[in-house]
Amino acid sequence: MPSPFPGMDPYIESCGLWEDFHQKLIGEVEGTLARALPDRYVARLGERAYIVLTRSDDVPEKRRTQTDVAITSARIQAPDPTAATAVLDPPKTKAGVENTPVQMRALISVEFREVFVEIHEVRPERRLVTTIEVLSPANKRHPQPGWVKYVRKREAHLEGCLANFVEIDLLRGGQTMPMEDDWPDSPYRLLVARRELSPLCDVWPAHYSHPLPEIPIPLAAPDADISLALQPLIEAIYQRSRYDQDIDYRDACHPALSNEDTAWLQDRLARSASA
Repeated sequence: MPSPFPGMDPYIESCGLWEDFHQKLIGEVEGTLARALPDRYVARLGERAYIVLTRSDDVPEKRRTQTDVAITSARIQAPDPTAATAVLDPPKTKAGVENTPVQMRALISVEFREVFVEIHEVRPERRLVTTIEVLSPANKRHPQPGWVKYVRKREAHLEGCLANFVEIDLLRGGQTMPMEDDWPDSPYRLLVARRELSPLCDVWPAHYSHPLPEIPIPLAAPDADISLALQPLIEAIYQRSRYDQDIDYRDACHPALSNEDTAWLQDRLARSASA
């Protein structure tokens, strides 16, 4: 069953499917570009990793928005307050003061791995030409390490120091990336920055109410851009992964949709059910 949203489906983010979707989308983007690149280019997956010391309450759980990959250490389950337990009299010190241990929660180290796509020119000499990033929730949590590490890389590209840069933001949650000008009033954003024109960027608004626009992927001169159509990739992932089995569109979306958009979705669902 296809998604009821003609564009990006916000329930993928809301229902804790983002980690699965993100990795599959990165793979689809890499494969699509690799098939379209001229012979003197190659597409490669890159990865950055970092470790964050965090509270146990902040560790992503099933059906919550997650970063790309989170590997957590084992933790002790908190006791069930409703369960019956035997209570012993607390031991006393010589002065008659209770000497009872205090239960505390340890910080947990979480390893985050974030994957991206790079296009390299291999002839006449090997060099990085274009970087393509699909933002993860950790990249939009200011001022957490995932934000700091990503923004440093982003700034180096947008200053024209490294290569062309493509940023795909299909997350409604979190804080948007810093820009001198205001972002378009849209739930999603697609940015393309050409090295020779940096810091000037082209930005396409993207929505869930209509298909995402195709964006150009710049190569090295004199080669023409490659056109990347994200919408067919998203729809293929949705249907192949059977996300409709995990999504109940009667549930509230997080972040919340407007009343108007909620009514629009209910109307689409009703039409689909009666078809």
